Amino acid sequence: MAGRVLRRGRTGDAVVALGAVGCLVFGGVAGCGGRSGAATGGSSGSSAVAVVREAADALVDAGSSKARTSMEMATGGTRVTIRGEGVYDYRKRLGRLKVLLPQDPSGTSMRRPITELLAPGALFMKNRGAGVPADKWVRVDTGTLSDGNLVTGGVTDPFAAAELLRGTRSATFVGRMELAGAEVRHYRGTADLHEAARAASDANKGPLGAAATGFATAEVPFDVYLDDEGRIRKVRHRFSFMNGEQEKPVAVASTTLLYDFGTPVDVRLPEPADIYAGRIAEE
Repeated sequence: MAGRVLRRGRTGDAVVALGAVGCLVFGGVAGCGGRSGAATGGSSGSSAVAVVREAADALVDAGSSKARTSMEMATGGTRVTIRGEGVYDYRKRLGRLKVLLPQDPSGTSMRRPITELLAPGALFMKNRGAGVPADKWVRVDTGTLSDGNLVTGGVTDPFAAAELLRGTRSATFVGRMELAGAEVRHYRGTADLHEAARAASDANKGPLGAAATGFATAEVPFDVYLDDEGRIRKVRHRFSFMNGEQEKPVAVASTTLLYDFGTPVDVRLPEPADIYAGRIAEE
């Protein structure tokens, strides 16, 4: 399902996107004032919107973190989940995640984890399969993807997930709670992808703009949990896109958990010789 959507990419790199994680699985089955607002709760509608919009800035201030991700989608009456775990540098916009695919639909074999490197404008995948040598990387130009790489890789880039919140149009303070040992404030609202693209950093303007036109709707409902420093501890987005064979939009829920802020991150992108230049097999 996801693979069919991605075939509508704008350049030849979209052919590579057919071999992205989503196709594998679904085809087979700013300033101190903002931080102060977060610390005081921001319970009114206007202040809640301001607090949520500045969550990406708080991550840049933090520098880096560990991350866990999950992406859920129902296909053919079955709900499948792709999970990822790794680290991310919010200043360099670089991340490394190990992505775990669900068991083979037949139940007879397990799929190898895929290593993904997230970089401005690019997604690199290793252990991709589909005829790609085990020692080679597949590179996807995220500027060509109709979903802006919010779904393609089976994970949502943590900083893109945060910058999507810059497009928040409405938000409500739900309440305080404890999440993984941290005191957090829960906000629920809706973000607009067009507005997020206009407010995003240069690296995410293009991808978020592509998602604004590529998804079934530019409105993205979310739940976000911020700590007392305004940093995202958990964010859940609900995306909707059209699959050519169905009349109703397909719903995808993406959840990102962030923790251990300031953790060292060392991400080295592949050399040109290590990137696979051949054709990706259909699956």
